[in-house]
Amino acid sequence: MMPTVPAYGAEGGLFRRLRQACAAEWQAYTWHPFVQGIADGTLPLTAFKRYLVQDYLFLVQFVRAFALAAYKAESLDAFRDKAAAIQALLHEMTLHVGYCAEWGIAEHAILAEPEAPETVAYTRWVLDRGIAGDILDLEVALAPCTVGYGEIALAIETSPTRSRDDNAYESWIAMYAGAEYQALARGAAARLDALGESHGGAARFAALRADFAKAARLEADFWAMGLRAA
Repeated sequence: MMPTVPAYGAEGGLFRRLRQACAAEWQAYTWHPFVQGIADGTLPLTAFKRYLVQDYLFLVQFVRAFALAAYKAESLDAFRDKAAAIQALLHEMTLHVGYCAEWGIAEHAILAEPEAPETVAYTRWVLDRGIAGDILDLEVALAPCTVGYGEIALAIETSPTRSRDDNAYESWIAMYAGAEYQALARGAAARLDALGESHGGAARFAALRADFAKAARLEADFWAMGLRAA
């Protein structure tokens, strides 16, 4: 079972309601065997390297999704928020290249790698939800990634199987457990709660739940893609 961690979002807010309604999909994603392997340090290095390369290609498409969110922003403050998120993602991509280099993966090798089917399936679905729907539909599709990684890192830190001795994934854990990313995850959950109030989340809950569950399943598929390289 996934360790219990502090909840994101407000009590009764849309994020917590979605997470609870999709508990099985959320558990399968956030405490996937890939994640457990990071926690105890047993994840094969080949699996993590495969994930790292595809995660960079994933981030390229996520920048597009956040740009779409900026286009769909309904206030100047929301537009500024999305612009800041895009800058943060671009900065994360720069850090990601440096992190990959530490694993012996050069940027030219990353860019030469084709997107895995799982990467394409997830990122294009998110973009499709954003194009077809409104800002709430897009934010629901994005939230499992943004908030989920924050929760995963905290779960790893509190896991009874957590290994710190010679764990190759310490810097990855620290990045997502750190204050900067945790603030980003909390902000994403709060934004989803606010959009749920302003955009009729209660009346649309069944459709939003289906999208949230699908995003969680696509995240789990992304982990599985990495494991298949082991």
